[in-house]
Amino acid sequence: MALAILGLVVALGYPPLHLWWVALPALALAISILRKANNWRAAFWRGWVFGWAHLALANNWIATAFTHQAKMPEFLGWLAVPLLCVYLAVYPALASLSAHLLARKAKPLAYTAVFAGVWIIFEWMRSWVFTGYPWPPLGLLLLGAGERPGLAGELPWMGTYALSGLAILCAGAITMIFGSRLRAVWITLVAAMVVAMLWPSQPEADSDVRFTLVQPYIPQDEINDPSKFEIHFQRLSALTRSEREGSRIVLWPESAIPDFLEDGYPQQYYNAMTALNPETGRGDPEYAKARIAQVIGPDATLLMGVVNLDIDQVGGRRAAVSARNSVVALDGSAQITEHYAKAHLVPFGEYLPMRPLLEPLGLTRLVAGTIDYKPGPGPATFDLDELGKAGIQICYEIVFSGRVVDRNNRPDYIFNPSNDGWFGWWGPPQHLAQARMRALEEGLPVLRSTTTGISAVIDANGSVRQTIAMGEAAALEGLIPKAHPPTLFARLGNALALGWAAFALILGLIGPRLLALMKRRS
Repeated sequence: MALAILGLVVALGYPPLHLWWVALPALALAISILRKANNWRAAFWRGWVFGWAHLALANNWIATAFTHQAKMPEFLGWLAVPLLCVYLAVYPALASLSAHLLARKAKPLAYTAVFAGVWIIFEWMRSWVFTGYPWPPLGLLLLGAGERPGLAGELPWMGTYALSGLAILCAGAITMIFGSRLRAVWITLVAAMVVAMLWPSQPEADSDVRFTLVQPYIPQDEINDPSKFEIHFQRLSALTRSEREGSRIVLWPESAIPDFLEDGYPQQYYNAMTALNPETGRGDPEYAKARIAQVIGPDATLLMGVVNLDIDQVGGRRAAVSARNSVVALDGSAQITEHYAKAHLVPFGEYLPMRPLLEPLGLTRLVAGTIDYKPGPGPATFDLDELGKAGIQICYEIVFSGRVVDRNNRPDYIFNPSNDGWFGWWGPPQHLAQARMRALEEGLPVLRSTTTGISAVIDANGSVRQTIAMGEAAALEGLIPKAHPPTLFARLGNALALGWAAFALILGLIGPRLLALMKRRS
C-alpha cells in the first residue's frame, strides 16, 4: 500500500501539476522500500505496484478519450487505463527485480546507481516493445515549467531515458542526506538541483522564416459534425489571413479540415462530401485546394493535417481499404508539394489491434470510421526553399525519443500538428512537455498547432516562447527560432542513453569494490 501511495505522489510531479519537489522525495522513499525487498518475488511485486500506481494516475487522460465516441460505453475508459498499466508496470517491476538481483547487498548509493542503470534500459524497451508506449518517461519530473528547462537542460548530452536515470539519482541524493556522514555534501548537491530546476534558459535568436500558427478551437464533439465544417473553415480562415506581405509558413493542426484533397478516389467519396455541405462546393478537391490557397495568399506555404485514403478493389468495386493520418504542404498556387504519413499510430485510437478477435467483443477504435489507419515509413523532412526544412511529427509521434528526425536530412524545425481535444486536462500539458524534451534533445525548435490547445512555439532550449491556452481560438505570428548545431544526442540517438545506463551500472557494481581495494592498499 505504501508503494502504491508513493507511486501516486510521484505522478504529481508530471504536468499539469509539476510538483517535482513533492515527487522526488516520494521517489526517494520508494527506492528505499524497493531496496529492502527480501527476495526476487518481493522485488518484482513491489516494483510492479509502484509502477502501476504512478503510471495509472499519469495516464488518466486516456479515459477522457472514451467520452468522445459513441460506439463503446464511457466506463470502459476507466477500465482501460488500469488494465493498460497492468502491462506498463511490468517495466518498473523488471527494473526493481534486476536491481535486486544485481545489487541486493550493496549500500544505498550503489543500489541507487544500479537501479538508475536498469531503469534506463527498461524504460527504453517500453518505448519500442509491441510498437512502444513511452508516455510518460520518469525524466519528465526534471523538466521545469515554461521558460525553465530545469535539469532537462542536460537532455542534449543524455537523452530522455538517461534523464530518467538522473531522476533516480537525484532521489538517491535526497536519501543520502539522512543516511551519510557527508551530509553537507549531499545537502549542497540537492540545493544545486533545486536551483537548476528554477534557473531560466537564455533567450534564443530567431531565424528569418515568418510563421502564422493557428489554433481554431474545434471541440472534439464538433470535429466530425458536418453542420460545423464550414464554421470551422471560416474560423481557420479568419485567424490565418494577414495584412503583412511576403513569404510565410502557415501551420494548421491535425484534423483541421475534412476535405479530400487528393485526386483519383471513386466519385462516390467526393459526392458524399458534397452532400454534407452542398452550398460550399465541397467534394471537388481542386476547388478545396484553391480556396485554401486564396486564404493563405500567393507567397505562403501551408502545412496542415488531412486524412488520405488508400483505394483498392473490394468486392468488384474500388473502395477505401485503409487511411493515412497525413500532413501535406500546399503552396500559394494550390499545389500539394510534400506529403507525410504518420508512422507511429495509436493502438485502439487509429487502429484496432487483433481486430478479428476484439471486434466481435464490441471493441472498436476511438477515431471515427470503420477502416484502420496504416503507418507511414518514418520521420521525413519537407524542403520548403526559403521557408527552411520542416521535420514533421503528427500528434503522439513527438513522444518517441530518438525517433522524430530524419538524421540523413536534418530539418531546421519540427512541426507537430495535433488534436489534443481527446485528452482532457492532464493530457495536453504532458504532450506539450514531451515536445519540449524533443526540442532539447535534438537542438531544434518545435511548433505545435492543435485543435483545442495547448499550441506553442518552443525554441531549441526547450523554452516555450509563445503559447495559446486550452479552449481558445487564436493565432501566433513571429519568426521561427533558430536551430542549434546537432547535439550529441542528435548524432548518437538512444545509444547515448544506453551508454549512460552502462556507466551507472559500472558505477554501482564496480565502483564500491574499487574504492574498497584502494582503501586496503592505502
